Amino acid sequence: MLVNKVEQDVILLAHGDGGRLTHELVTGLFLRYLGNRVLGELTDAAALPVGEGRMAVTTDSFVIDPPFFPGGDIGKLAVCGTINDLAVSGAEPHYLTVAFLIEEGFSLADLERVVASMAETCREAGIQVVAGDTKVVGRGHLDKIFINTTGVGVIAPGTDLGYHRLAPGDLILVNGNMGDHGMAVLAAREGFGFADQVVSDCAALNRITGHLLAELGPGVRLMRDLTRGGLATAAKEIAVTAGVDIWLSESAIPVGPVVRGAAEMLGVDPLYLANEGKFLTVIAPEKADQALALLRDHELGREARIIGEVRSGEGNVYLKTALGGTKYLDLLAGAPLPRIC
Repeated sequence: MLVNKVEQDVILLAHGDGGRLTHELVTGLFLRYLGNRVLGELTDAAALPVGEGRMAVTTDSFVIDPPFFPGGDIGKLAVCGTINDLAVSGAEPHYLTVAFLIEEGFSLADLERVVASMAETCREAGIQVVAGDTKVVGRGHLDKIFINTTGVGVIAPGTDLGYHRLAPGDLILVNGNMGDHGMAVLAAREGFGFADQVVSDCAALNRITGHLLAELGPGVRLMRDLTRGGLATAAKEIAVTAGVDIWLSESAIPVGPVVRGAAEMLGVDPLYLANEGKFLTVIAPEKADQALALLRDHELGREARIIGEVRSGEGNVYLKTALGGTKYLDLLAGAPLPRIC
């Protein structure tokens, strides 16, 4: 059974939030019909053998509301999101395909603004759009504009990132503040008074992840970008798949003061808010200090922190709270903020 009896006949917004219902939908339906060895790994990008090397392929769709938000727009988000799935898989991104689904009546000026943003982001990241498609649907049959992208990259020989490499004692790092993207979109959508004080972290991570891999090599065990479901959901997925426990320190996890205050006011947990320029990396303990220095030396890693460690276990994630207690973290349940990416 995919979901409980009341919900089993319909798709809910929560099926798209990257949390528990998304996991049940993927494993209980999509993998049941479409599953194979590659798809079953459920990684950010598929690693496919090509000659003596490997090619990385990923695809994603972006349905964010509103399509323009502080720090970015749906075009920049589509490029960065796809690049980041390749980057945290250990690949050097090279090419994108882009498909636009546009509602009749959408402003041509806004469409040009989106495409120009995509072009600028591609130039900055050093990738090219090599194929595309456009579909227009009638008014009311789609909300403004949706974008689908597919990314292709190359994984260098010897690169080995994966859940199988995690071991007790490995340390967990993030490259900066949690929750900026989710809170920026929420503030823009709802017109909150602090909307001008929080900016999305939307950014392409391929430069910083590539630098980390080049310098540390096998000292990098695993990387994950922290999008839907945020840090907590990603940590839980890693722990379950790797068959280990993860212990995080609340006081070590960086959260900006505006996001923290807004989260407390709104009753949301910043550890479950989406990020679009943040990633988690698991590092061999002897390389952790070097990794932290490398991250902090990059503009996208100034606020990097060591936030926890891997321990022997059975797939649990624990948060040592600032007050000295212990909190159990699980997959995101429900959809407190749909249409976030």
